[in-house]
Amino acid sequence: MSQSIKIDPFGFREYDARWIYEKDINEPGITNLGKGLGTQIKEHTKKENPRVIVGHDYRSYSEKIKSALKKGLLSTGCFVEDVGLSLSPMVYFAQFNLDADAVAMVTASHNENGWTGVKMGIKKGLTHAPEEMKELKEITLNQNFTTGNGNEKQIKDFDKVYKEDLINKNKLKKKIKAVVACGNGTAGIFAPDILRGIGCEVVELDCNLDWNFPKYNPNPEDLEMLHAIVRSVKENNADIGFGFDGDGDRVGVIDNEGNEIFSDKIGLLIARNLSNLHKNSKFIVDVKSTGLYSTDKVLNENQCETLYWKTGHSHIKRKVHDEKALAGFEKSGHFFFNQPLGYGYDDGINSAIQVCHLLNNQNKKMSEIIKELPTTFQSPTMAPFCKDEEKYNVVDEMVKEFRKIKDQKIKIDNQEIKEIITVNGVRFTFEDGSWGLIRASSNKPSLVVVTESPTSDERKLNIFRFIDKTLMKTGKIGEYDQKI
Repeated sequence: MSQSIKIDPFGFREYDARWIYEKDINEPGITNLGKGLGTQIKEHTKKENPRVIVGHDYRSYSEKIKSALKKGLLSTGCFVEDVGLSLSPMVYFAQFNLDADAVAMVTASHNENGWTGVKMGIKKGLTHAPEEMKELKEITLNQNFTTGNGNEKQIKDFDKVYKEDLINKNKLKKKIKAVVACGNGTAGIFAPDILRGIGCEVVELDCNLDWNFPKYNPNPEDLEMLHAIVRSVKENNADIGFGFDGDGDRVGVIDNEGNEIFSDKIGLLIARNLSNLHKNSKFIVDVKSTGLYSTDKVLNENQCETLYWKTGHSHIKRKVHDEKALAGFEKSGHFFFNQPLGYGYDDGINSAIQVCHLLNNQNKKMSEIIKELPTTFQSPTMAPFCKDEEKYNVVDEMVKEFRKIKDQKIKIDNQEIKEIITVNGVRFTFEDGSWGLIRASSNKPSLVVVTESPTSDERKLNIFRFIDKTLMKTGKIGEYDQKI
């Protein structure tokens, strides 16, 4: 008897699809997802047999998921080219290298065991944004599928092509000792080889593949993973520590003294380094990132421009592409490098390589380089509860409220607002460079609140207190996940 189709509609997220297998989706559900994606690819490419690159991460059930997905793609007429065990950036690279029409990567990234999902894209270097995800969801759930005659071929040893591409372009002159932590995820068979290949002395930490993730999830924001890297950096007297997530598109960075460097600050250091070689460049950062990009003396001396844009790897990736920016940096650790440094997509290993170039170009330790940035007092990313059906209305209210405060020159902590950015919620900046942000969370019933001040910790707190008081007046805000 054939199994009934199970596919939870909530698995279609803003930028990709994620479910708990088999609680929220089963194999027939994955096959229908493949049919939906194949139909969508054919509609967008206007081809009867579009070529689709497919890969999978290292989980006990990922190959089974991939087989079910391919079955759906083949039934629509897609020509599937399977590159095997992969990182997401390897699949994105394959679309360029093999000149294919689309990609489908089976991965749940850093999520716990039990999760599965697919990252997909049609236009080279880009992944689905909310519009494409909405379209895919409608095609899949309404079963508006096209049919055709597809075929499949295995692309052998493509991992070597991906590795060699990064190694050949990025040789170092200086020996850098790097701790490379992969949390037993898929990056373990890629990152150490590539970083050794460019000239690093690599200290491997949990790089053997183990889909049980025995110590911690491969997630550079996981405190257990970060603490393990810190210990290893200190024990091995390493120059730098890198932590990669489950599908290799993000990296976390620990300096030689064992301090975590927030991704927006790492991005600024990389941007500074690149701006010396690529003057008049443009950089894209998300609205949660430090305000130092706007005032940075090195970027300004090199006539570089920084644009703040919507949070979310898909949004930043598209903006980097549309603006022909040299690079983009998201506070979550997704970094994007355009030609001549990359192909515009997020690749955690290429991001680590750019940090190595930073050390290669300066006769300084990472802890000394980070101290060259002005000190700022940053809050954590805070998430006060707000119902999904109310959060966007609350944000609209906040946009109006802070515009009024600016127009009426009302002072907050004795400062006037000099600039407001509303591409993603409301980010307001004061005369001294301090700022606050209120936006709606893209994946849970909450808002996102961040503040930063280059002046004092007290000013950072005062801006937060003002935001909190203003939000509470709406009567629609619940508990925070954390406060400063």
